[in-house]
Amino acid sequence: MTAPPVPDRVLTQHAVTGAWLSTALPVTDLEYGPELSGPGELSCTLAPKLLATNPTLADPGTTLIYAESAGEIQWGGIIWDVRAIGNEYRIEAASWSSYLMRRFDLHGEHGGRGPYTYTDRCQVIRNIWDYAQGVDDGDLGVTVDPTTSTSKVGSPSEVWHSYWYDQKSLGDQVDDLVSDNATPEYTCVTRWNAAKTGVTKRIQLGWPRLGARRRDISFASGVNIIAEPEKALSGDDYAQVVIGAGAGDGSAKLRQVSAVRNGRLRLETALDFPEINGNDVLKDRVEWERAWRQVMGTVGQVTLRNTAAAPFGSWQVGDDVYTRIHNPWGDYTGWCRVISWTIQPTARGGPQAVVNLKPSSMFQYGGV
Repeated sequence: MTAPPVPDRVLTQHAVTGAWLSTALPVTDLEYGPELSGPGELSCTLAPKLLATNPTLADPGTTLIYAESAGEIQWGGIIWDVRAIGNEYRIEAASWSSYLMRRFDLHGEHGGRGPYTYTDRCQVIRNIWDYAQGVDDGDLGVTVDPTTSTSKVGSPSEVWHSYWYDQKSLGDQVDDLVSDNATPEYTCVTRWNAAKTGVTKRIQLGWPRLGARRRDISFASGVNIIAEPEKALSGDDYAQVVIGAGAGDGSAKLRQVSAVRNGRLRLETALDFPEINGNDVLKDRVEWERAWRQVMGTVGQVTLRNTAAAPFGSWQVGDDVYTRIHNPWGDYTGWCRVISWTIQPTARGGPQAVVNLKPSSMFQYGGV
C-alpha cells in the first residue's frame, strides 16, 4: 500500500457494466487514502458545468472512482455522495468495504455458508463477501486474501449465526469480526491487473496484524511535520480501575479487576469480553486495558511533507512509526500506529499527507 505524492489522473467507471465513464476526470481539491480495518476515503471537487453535460460521470451509489499515479491505480472506491455548493460540485467516496454497509443477509447464514462454530474469522469475512457478490447486480469483483488466523468465532454452546431477520448490515458484521484486539485486520487495496486491462480490487487481510514496526522512518517536528498537531487530553477514556467480565452468566461470570492508585481522582470503567473463558487470559486483558487507559496527551494526527525522513509511499496502514513532537505545549515521543492517511496532492506549498495515529500501546495482537 503506497501513498503517491501526485496523481496523474482520476477515472470513473460504471459499477455494473464496467464501462469507463471518464478516463481523465478534471477535479480539484483531491484527497484520498486508505484506512486500518475500514474503507478509507476520497473527496474532490468537479465543475458543475461538466457534470451538467454528463450526469453519469459521478452517479452516487453506482459509479466507481479511481486515483492513478505513475501508471498505477493507488486508490479505488464507490462514489456515495455528490452535492453542489455554489460553483462547486463536491464528490465523496469510500473504498470497497463501504459497500457491505448497504447489503444485508436476506437468506440467513450467508446463504447457507454458516452457522459457525470455532470458525476462523478470516473465513467468515470471505463468506460474507462471497454471499454479497453472489446475487444479481451485487458483484463488485472484490477478492479477499486467503489469509488464515487462529482467531475464532462460535462455540458449541454459543454458535455464531447470521439470521435473515437480523437488521445488522454485512458491513457491521465485518466490523464486529475485526473490532477487538487479537482479531484479524484489513485494508482495501486497488491496482491495475497485470495486463493493465482491468482493475484488481482486494481486501488485504492481516494476521496477526497489518504493518510492522518501522525503524527506518520517523515523524518529527522540524523535519517532516509541518503543522502544530493537537494534543488530546481527555478524561472520558481515562481509568486507573478496569473491571472486566468474561464468559458465563450471573454469579458464574468470570470477573477480573485491575486497579492502581496514582494520586488522581479514582475513575473506573467496566468492559465485557464474553469470548474470554479463562481467568488468566481475562486478567492479562484487563491489565492491558488499564495500562493504556492511563496514558494522556497522545497525538492523534500529523501533517507531513514528503522528505527523506518518511518519503510518501514508505509507510503502510498499520505501521508503527516513532513520532517526536516538540512545540509550546510540551514534548511527546513514542511509537504511534498509522490508522489512516489522506494524500493532498495540490495542497498549498506542495503535496502533503495527513496521517491519523494512535499510540501503539493501544493495540494487542493475536498469534504472537
